[in-house]
Amino acid sequence: MPRGGGTGNGGLIGKTNVTSFGKCTVTSKTSSGDITLQPGTRVIDYLVVGGGGGASSDFGGGGGAGGYRASGHGPAPLQGTSLCASGTISATVGAGGSGTPAPCTSSHTSGSNSVLLTITSAGGGRSGFAGPVTPATAGGSGGGGAQQSSSTGGAGNTPPVDPPQGNAGGNGAFPGSGNTSSAGGGGATGAGENGSVDGNGVGGDGGAGATNDITGSCVAYAGGGGGSGEQGTSSGGTGGGGGGATGPGPSPSPAPSKNGIAGTANTGGGGGGGAGGTGSAGGSGIVVVKELSKATGVWSIQSQFSKVTQGTWPEAPISYSLDYLVVAGGGGGGANSDGAGGGGAGGYRASGFGPSPLQGSSLPFSALSGTSYPITVGAGGSGFNGNPENTGNGTQGSNSVFSTITSTGGGFGGGSGAGGSGGSGGGTGRGQPGGGCGNTPPTSPPQGNDGNSNAPQERGAGGGGAGAAGGPEATGGAGVTNNINNSCTVYAGGGGGGARNFPSVPDPAGPGGSGGGGAGGKGANGTAGTANTGGGGGGAGRQPGSGNNIGGTGGSGIVIVSGPSAVTFAVTPCTNSTGTHPSGAKLATFTVSGTLTVS
Repeated sequence: MPRGGGTGNGGLIGKTNVTSFGKCTVTSKTSSGDITLQPGTRVIDYLVVGGGGGASSDFGGGGGAGGYRASGHGPAPLQGTSLCASGTISATVGAGGSGTPAPCTSSHTSGSNSVLLTITSAGGGRSGFAGPVTPATAGGSGGGGAQQSSSTGGAGNTPPVDPPQGNAGGNGAFPGSGNTSSAGGGGATGAGENGSVDGNGVGGDGGAGATNDITGSCVAYAGGGGGSGEQGTSSGGTGGGGGGATGPGPSPSPAPSKNGIAGTANTGGGGGGGAGGTGSAGGSGIVVVKELSKATGVWSIQSQFSKVTQGTWPEAPISYSLDYLVVAGGGGGGANSDGAGGGGAGGYRASGFGPSPLQGSSLPFSALSGTSYPITVGAGGSGFNGNPENTGNGTQGSNSVFSTITSTGGGFGGGSGAGGSGGSGGGTGRGQPGGGCGNTPPTSPPQGNDGNSNAPQERGAGGGGAGAAGGPEATGGAGVTNNINNSCTVYAGGGGGGARNFPSVPDPAGPGGSGGGGAGGKGANGTAGTANTGGGGGGAGRQPGSGNNIGGTGGSGIVIVSGPSAVTFAVTPCTNSTGTHPSGAKLATFTVSGTLTVS
């Protein structure tokens, strides 16, 4: 080719991109102002929380949490996408809404918005108040209703964004006998609790916030404020929500003034409602920016050479293999007038450290340092509520997922029909058709076994487990032991079948299978499967004169990942954990859905 005949990008054909080399610099803004990014930064992660809503003094509800928006480092369902940014950017940190001093009732305000580039997190809604009765307002999360049933909670995620930025506040209550109570404000991950749910005249708790470790520390943000009540104290939601005040019941009168607790500064927590005293202020918001180092696409050779010379070119991909244990949520137990079937265990899949017939292969990866992988931990299925005289099936557990490995939720225990199919199948209820199929959909090695289809006299059949099918005499199928984290823990046992509690039925309900399977109930509720084992819930048994009782909830699943000693693991949210095996291998344990970052 003649000199000068090459292309401007050194002969490569494709879209020209630039790298981002932000050195993982983190900047937290607790008040409005500018952020000057590193010279090489092109991409950022963010956390933006609006100011929490204020609360009323006159038996007011809790203020709603400020809107929570983040690109990572927190709950996986609430993770947005990273932003392109360079140079100097502006951040607006929303103030918390003001509370109402006694004897005023309505001067409190909603929180203010926090803003970063295209991301706006709305301020939390203010609480409802009682004089005159007024609903709470909408916001990032909605405020809680005041002490009357006509004072409803405000809507959350207003204006709407995806993922949602918050939840609704609860509704106030007037249960009679003068024992009034207000509701909690909504939080980032949970709605505010209605008034009097925890007892007549007890204020509703604030909705839970969300944990996020973008700063390097695990911090909870955006909890709703607690509602006030006449008979008991309410709690603010985790994440800075203020607690609600408590006044006495209708006598003696008048009630002494009680002040709500303010939302925590720079968390976006809602203020706690006052019980004749001061309604408290919401907590101010926060903006956090993390400057990323990453490179994708095609670059000119000149650009790459310049970046390498300057020391701003990200490192080459690293290769590693990861071992895994992935267990799905167990199925819920059924309810039946004789005895219901136990739920099937959640699917069990592992690359080693357990029975050799069930060992799959390690997963190979080649990726840039700092690459993140989503992890899904499946919830257990619900047991069927057989009261007063209802018969029905439980629900299937939810799947757990890591990379290409999906373990299927356990099949439901049968009550009004056959047991459900799933990772392991649910057992059938007495007098119903067959048990559910395990290893559905099929995997190799198999992820589970069938539920029992032969319900014994006046009893339901056991659900299948990872190590065995649902057994005779209503026994849940056995799970299997795995030592990936050096704990020799048993996982994925099937739920036991329930039994009718009649003199003519001397036999007991079925025990749950080893590995967290819940026992069946004899004239009682089924026992729940053990959390983070994927055990199936036990089937319920009928007690004459007291209904068919409630099937046990399936146990939630778990994901554990093991990697070579040369890598470093980080996990979100911070309810998950990392550690080191005695062999030096790195471990990441997920008890809830989140993200694994490998460096």
